[in-house]
Amino acid sequence: MSAQVPDHDPAPAGGEPEPAGQAEPAEPILLEPVRLRVISLAAAALAGLPFDEIPPPLRRVAKFAPRQRARLGGTAIATQLTNDLLFRQRVASRVVEEAGDLGASVLAGHAPAAADPVEVAALAYLARSTGWVELVGAAGEAVRVEADSAAITERLRDAEQRVARAEHDRAVARVEADKLRDELARLREETAGIRDENRVLHRQLREAQTRERRASELLATERGRLARSAADHEAELRRLRGKLADAEAAAGANRQAAKEARQVDDARLWLLLETIGQAALGLRRELALEPTSVRPADVVAAEAAGVAGTPGAGKARALDADDPARLDQLLALPKAHLIVDGYNVTKTGFGEISLEQQRQRLVSGLGGLVAQTAAEVTAVFDGAERMVALPPAPRGVRVLFSRKGETADELIRRLVRAEPAGRPIVVISSDREVADGVRRHGAYPLSSGTLLRRLARV
Repeated sequence: MSAQVPDHDPAPAGGEPEPAGQAEPAEPILLEPVRLRVISLAAAALAGLPFDEIPPPLRRVAKFAPRQRARLGGTAIATQLTNDLLFRQRVASRVVEEAGDLGASVLAGHAPAAADPVEVAALAYLARSTGWVELVGAAGEAVRVEADSAAITERLRDAEQRVARAEHDRAVARVEADKLRDELARLREETAGIRDENRVLHRQLREAQTRERRASELLATERGRLARSAADHEAELRRLRGKLADAEAAAGANRQAAKEARQVDDARLWLLLETIGQAALGLRRELALEPTSVRPADVVAAEAAGVAGTPGAGKARALDADDPARLDQLLALPKAHLIVDGYNVTKTGFGEISLEQQRQRLVSGLGGLVAQTAAEVTAVFDGAERMVALPPAPRGVRVLFSRKGETADELIRRLVRAEPAGRPIVVISSDREVADGVRRHGAYPLSSGTLLRRLARV
């Protein structure tokens, strides 16, 4: 904004026309607040100008929003105000008219004392009235004075704040110094107490070290005595072990002698029974007794029924305890419950295969037995915590695994105790302890071989 005005410029708005041929004075350098106010006034007036009166470089700027016009087109507006005298006069006319009394005062060459110097300088720059350069300079000086005054005031305020902070810091420092002095006195007292405690502790430490030395000496004495006692104990232990070995050898010899004596007694008993049998055969031949198929019990049964005993009634034979037919008779009883010691049976019959295959084979065979007898069947195995993804059991077969801390034998005894009195319960296990335990609770124990022979017929 420092270009010269051409000789043929029209007269400024509201002012006297300048003499012909007289050059316009050089534009002064505007302060930043004045420059920004000039651009803001020109940008606001730009929207009110007809489109053909707007310089081509500013026509695109005139389409901007009011807030963006001065910010984005400020450089272009300033350039046109400096180089285009007619555009500046059109802008000045609108700006002075909108300023009212202040604009009239600026056109008259003077400004009210209470007016904003930035506003006066901007209006004078645009209107270019008589003495406008002096108005711009005076306003600039006023702005500088005001800025300097504000800076001085700010510096004074800052100095006052620093003084206040320094006073506050000094007061705080005095308080902190008093606290530190009190703390120092307290620490000195504590230090004196700690010194006294330290002397006491040193004395106690020396006494403790003396006691420790005495205890170490006593400990060494006791260790020697303990070593001698341990040696004597080891010698006594070796002597007792020798006696135990002699006693075991004597017991073995006694057992062997008892076994040989029992074999002699068995041989004598067999010889006696054989002699008695031969004597009985001789008596039978002597008395000429014919064999009969009628048993005493058959006679009693016939008398109770009112009919004579029928021949052949005594043909039923007594069943052995391990006979599979005995198992069939027990399972034929009403509401019979068969409890199987799973691994006891599988390891007896087919222990060469894996445990999983043993379980599957036994459970499958028990399914066939259920289909034939309709009895309740429960198979008990050890180790529930290791069983995962078990296949489903056949219908009528219950598969149970002992819990952690419980054996299958304990689970079997618990199952037997849970049954009501009088119900037929058959337990399959070759474990003598299991058989004796369930027998005391009224169950019928049978060996694992009995079940294996019975399953062989399924």
